[in-house]
Amino acid sequence: MSKPAVALFDYGSGNLRSAHRALERAGGDVELTSDLDTARSADGLVVPGVGAFAACMAGIVEHGLDAVVRERASAGAPVLGICVGEQILFTRGVEHGVETAGIGVFEGSVERLEADRVPHMGWNTVEAPAEMRLFAGIDPAERFYFVHSYAAKTAPPGTLVATADHGEPFVAAVERGPVAATQFHPEKSGDAGYALLSNWIKGLK
Repeated sequence: MSKPAVALFDYGSGNLRSAHRALERAGGDVELTSDLDTARSADGLVVPGVGAFAACMAGIVEHGLDAVVRERASAGAPVLGICVGEQILFTRGVEHGVETAGIGVFEGSVERLEADRVPHMGWNTVEAPAEMRLFAGIDPAERFYFVHSYAAKTAPPGTLVATADHGEPFVAAVERGPVAATQFHPEKSGDAGYALLSNWIKGLK
């Protein structure tokens, strides 16, 4: 049986090498691409991201990926956002008092964490609802690797949300139908991250 086709989109931001390896290990036939037709037609589209919300959105808009992500979300085609790739799926991001429009798949704002130490860097547990497919079969005591200063803090309407805590609760992962995203880096989260990516790959056509 052929492996699901996964488009890992390169728009100039993201931990592409380790994400590529992790997605292949999890069972995907992974293509690193900047081609919109490939992103549109793949069984699954992965949107990575590191750094600033505004910079990531600038790269996404420049490449035209925002329209493709919205198309896939509307059509029920699987999308996975990772780290800032999760954040830009929300309506807006606010950094240093500047608001930047996101792709808008999920309603809500991404804002700076209110914590004694920022960024939130290192391993943390995640509390996920039992029906969340990303976390199927994963022990609640497992830890995932985070590196971020900003996060969404409220659950978007109509979604399943897993939360973590760093000074305050925040959205660690979000899922609505075939569109899912994680604030943490599954590709850097060892066996727990492998299990999560495997769950996502299994949900592809």
